[in-house]
Order: sequence, then C-alpha cells, then structure tokens
Amino acid sequence: MVSEESPLLVTTTHEPFYDRFAPGQKRRIVFLVSFAGFLPTFVSSTFVPSIPQIAKDLDSTHAVVSLTVSLSILASSIGALVWAAYSSFYGRRSIYLWGMPFLCVGSCGVALSTSLHSLLFWRFVQTFGCAGGMSLGAGVIGDIYILEERGTAIGVFFGATLLGYAVAPFLGGAATQYWSWRNLHYAIGAWGLLEMLFLYLSLPETSHPGTLGIDKLKRRRCIHITWVNPLSSLWLLRSPNLFAVMLASSLVLISDFVLLVPLAYTIGVRYGITNEAIIGACFLPNGLGNLIGAPVAGRLSDIVVRRWRDKRKGVWCPEDRLRATWIGGLFMVPLSIGASGLITTYAGGTIGLALNLLCLFTNGMGVDFVMNPIGSYNVDVVHSRSTEITAAYMASRSLMISVATALVIPSIERIGIAWTDIIAAVLAVIGQGIIFLTIRYGDHMRASVDVGFSTMENN
Repeated sequence: MVSEESPLLVTTTHEPFYDRFAPGQKRRIVFLVSFAGFLPTFVSSTFVPSIPQIAKDLDSTHAVVSLTVSLSILASSIGALVWAAYSSFYGRRSIYLWGMPFLCVGSCGVALSTSLHSLLFWRFVQTFGCAGGMSLGAGVIGDIYILEERGTAIGVFFGATLLGYAVAPFLGGAATQYWSWRNLHYAIGAWGLLEMLFLYLSLPETSHPGTLGIDKLKRRRCIHITWVNPLSSLWLLRSPNLFAVMLASSLVLISDFVLLVPLAYTIGVRYGITNEAIIGACFLPNGLGNLIGAPVAGRLSDIVVRRWRDKRKGVWCPEDRLRATWIGGLFMVPLSIGASGLITTYAGGTIGLALNLLCLFTNGMGVDFVMNPIGSYNVDVVHSRSTEITAAYMASRSLMISVATALVIPSIERIGIAWTDIIAAVLAVIGQGIIFLTIRYGDHMRASVDVGFSTMENN
C-alpha cells in the first residue's frame, strides 16, 4: 500500500525533455496556447448578450434561442474529448490546426443562419472546433515545464483563458448594441483563420519524443488516418482521487455561474441596468479576478509543493498541491457569493452595486485558487495522458455545470436570490471538504484504482 510518505517522484529521468526549449521559447509557447485557449471561452460567452436580438431576427423566442447555450456546452464537451484523444496520437500542434477550420466555417455559418435549425447546427460546429483550446493547452504546458514550475505556467494559461468569460459578454453586448451579432461571428471566423496561421508558423510540437501513437507505428502511410476512441479519456475518472477533484471543482465553479448567468436578471434588474453593453461590463470584475487570481494561485501551489517536498526530505506526494486550495474554497468563494445574495436583496443604489462588483472580483479570484491547483494536480498525476485527463475533467464538469445552470433562474424565482446564493456557497464548502478528504486519503485512493499514475520514470 502506498503511504503519504512514499514517493511517486523523487527525481525524474525526463528532465532532458524539459530542456528542449529555452525559457524564452517556453514563455512564447505559453502565450500561444493561452491565446488559443482564450478563444473557446470568448466564443461561448459572446453569444449570451446577443440572444434577444437573435431571437428577434429569427422570429423565435428568448427561451428557444437559449437552447444554443446548452448545445454549446455539449459541443465543447464532445470537442474537448475528441481533440484530446487524437492529440495523444497525432500530436498537439496537428490537432490545434485541425480544429481551426471547424471554427472558421462554423462562425460563418452562424452569421449566415436564417432559421433556428441552421443556427443550432452551425453553433455546434463552431464550438466543437475551438473546444480543444483549454485541454490541449494544459497538455502543452505539462510537456515543457517540470513539476515545480508547472503550476505557475498553468496559472498564467488559465488566467488568460478564463478572461474570455469576463470580457466576452461586454464585447458581445457592445457588438449587438452598436454593430451586428452577424458581423461579430464573421469577425470570430476571421480571427480563427489568423490564429490558425499564427499557430502554423510559430507553435512547435511539444509532445515528448516517442510518446505519440503515430510514432509507435512500424509502418504508416503518407496520410495515416486512424480511429481513436474519444470516450476513453472519461475512463480515467474511475480513479477515486481524479473523480473527487472533478466533483469538488464543479461544486466550487457552480458559484461562478450562479453569479454570472442570471446577472441581467439579478444585478441588472435590482439596479435598473438595461443597456446590454453596461450589463456586459458588470462581468469585467470577475474576469479581472480570474486574471489576477490564476497566476497567483499557480505560483502558490508550486511553493506549497516545494515546501512539503523539503519537509519530507525530497519525497513528493501529489496531493500536496491541493493544499493551496483552502484560501479560495473555504473563504473567498463561499463568502463572496453568500454576501452577493444578501447585498442584492437588501442593499440598493450605488453602494449595493459597488459591493456586488467587489463580490464578483473576489469570487473570480477565489475560484482560480481552487481550479488552478486542481488542473495542475491532474497534469501531475497522469502526466503521460495530461491532455486526456484535462478533457475528461472539463467535459464532466461542464455536464454538471449545465444541469446546475438550468436550475439557477427557476431557483431565484422560487426561493429568491439570497437563498439561491447561500445554497451555492454551501456547495462550495462541500467541494472544499472533498478536497480535504482527497489530501488526507489520496494515497489510498490512488492505490485502489491505478489508471497509470505518474512515476519517477515518466513524469
């Protein structure tokens, strides 16, 4: 039985692989994958402020057009699994380039849609194409950074990508108000085309030599097409510790969506904000919290890993990284969303709005203090399949979030904003409790189901 004092990693024989790129090259690669990761979050969030205008143009209803949001979540989940599975066979760079044409064509299809059915189809293609940005990015960073530096790099990556959730509603609302939602999606298509060219010219293949499926083939054709089961990534979650951190992060992240999804119906209505661009601007403090919190949380998790490793005289326990989550999961997230519910209910005027924006900022930071160490932990413990575990983690989390999101507005209508936010705060605390249990019993959980955890030879 593995104990907490038993090392999974003391030194690594893969250090030469991490020295393939100079520090400046690594930073450039992080910038490239962060820019690519920003795109799927931007695409998913620009659509929401456009829904009323789209419904009017397509002669439909707000509720029916809102189905595209759930469809986008489904497409993102499927896309993340598909692109992650094939990246382990063909490589990160190739899959980045394969996904972009889907985004470009899908964006133009959305802009040209004249019926709800065509809109749903092209929206699925659009979000499917860019869905690999986040899972592939985490895999790339795992390829080029050693254990003690990985959290900081992933923090920068998550900070840049999560910023899309905040700035996109503002830009989407402004485009709808002063330009056209169709022109916005034409612009996204052009952006995808330019990014594909940018990645083609600048992004090297980062997978470790000899690890790709195509490298292991004895004979292959000039154009080799093979079948890779995209659902195989989900099988990694049969490991109790990987499932536990996925569940915990979902419970914490729900608070973000409880605040942001109904924002027009909560903060907008309470404080008399009707302009789509101004409502979109209310998302910015949350994004600023993401932008600041992610790199800080990543750096903190690296410091925690080093200190606990020194404390054990060189022995590394992977769950040590999760010790950095308690600031966000136990305090910042539950307190910020609980306070927002009470402030929205009982505090009006400029003071109430300002306090709510502060809560949004704090929640954005707090969520990152949980999400970032968990994302790095997943890469640490299943390093050889880092892209696949990230995709499985994100797809499963998205499914849970989509269900919870569908219940937010009915809950607010039935029990009010304050109680809905308090329930979300309790769920976040439960999620942090699951993380504490994973830290305490992680060695037993890993030993119970081995899905190919990292060892000193392969991390």
